[in-house]
Amino acid sequence: MRGAMSRAWADLSVSAVVAGFVAVLVGYTSSVAIVFQAAQALGATPAQTASWMWALGLAMGVTCIGLSLRWRLPVLTAWSTPGAALLAATQGVSLAEATGAFVVCAVLITLAGATRAFERLMDRVPVAVAAALLAGVLTRFGLDAVGSVRTAPGLVLAMAAAFLAGRRWWPRYAVPGVLAAGVAVAALQGRLALQSVTWDWAVPVWTTPAFSLTSIVGVALPLFIVTMASQNLPGVAAQRAAGYRTPVSPVITTTGVVSLLLAPFGAYAINLAAITAAICMGREAHEDPSRRYMAAVMAGVFYTALGLAGGAVVGLLAAFPRELVAAVAGLALLGTIAGGLAAALADERHRDAAGLTFLVTLSGLSVAGIGSAFWGVVAGAVAMAVQHWRPARR
Repeated sequence: MRGAMSRAWADLSVSAVVAGFVAVLVGYTSSVAIVFQAAQALGATPAQTASWMWALGLAMGVTCIGLSLRWRLPVLTAWSTPGAALLAATQGVSLAEATGAFVVCAVLITLAGATRAFERLMDRVPVAVAAALLAGVLTRFGLDAVGSVRTAPGLVLAMAAAFLAGRRWWPRYAVPGVLAAGVAVAALQGRLALQSVTWDWAVPVWTTPAFSLTSIVGVALPLFIVTMASQNLPGVAAQRAAGYRTPVSPVITTTGVVSLLLAPFGAYAINLAAITAAICMGREAHEDPSRRYMAAVMAGVFYTALGLAGGAVVGLLAAFPRELVAAVAGLALLGTIAGGLAAALADERHRDAAGLTFLVTLSGLSVAGIGSAFWGVVAGAVAMAVQHWRPARR
């Protein structure tokens, strides 16, 4: 144990700390409002909403740190953003019934991992399709970064200049330079809303689960489906596209068990991350791929701090301008996007399927409450099957 911890400290770097912070910054600021809306839609009190943030932060922190150190791989988890959107649109379900649905969903996720059913499904996804899926998921963030020039040209262009200079002269610290430049310019422009932050510790609040057929069919099953299809599927694809063969079944099982334990406090669903994980798996985290796991570990540390501090730290992250967050995310993911496209299009035999996967994923298409990541894989798989199908010889 002491040797493992010594190695972890030796593998720690400034770039890993910053990559972990950027991943958490992007993850929270891009979707924390949806989580708040979900809690309010289910009738949660302010104290219960703070408990949600405590439980989710602790769940993500524990899984990021534990899984990354266990496998020495950058395993980043996140709350289910499409799951939160589904909960925000739920009507006629009490918080107790919703909590019961969280428990059922966690049990289903645990079973999907423990039985290796999900891993067997992912083993059938070709590398080209997985890489195209990752590129399609991440390209939206690159487009958002470019679009931010319209509303904050000085801020975004200064960050872009810092990125180019960093990539030219100090590549390991390009993203830290982008973040520092963004904060400095935003402060000079008076756009850091620090005065609205209130410093309070979060307190966990227990909600006794109630089980009903309505909540299981109407909440638990859809929550399980969107979490697996729209979150865990691209999460595994991101790992494999980056060259990491993370053990899928133990990781999925762990997220299910942790979600189950913390569900009564508001951890509605934890899953593998894709977008924020890409930040921790790229060159910006560390030049040596074997040391990038510390970026995910540091993200777990920041997630834990966010959970303990509750709304205070969430408010601190919300003080950053929207354009700053978009620019940091887009620039940090640029290398991963390019790498994903290169891997997706490398094999000419799979190029059409990969291109279709990329376009459908990038489109943001949502059908039956399931996001474009799932439908991108379906489109790519169908294209692959049609192109390479051969009738059986008699």
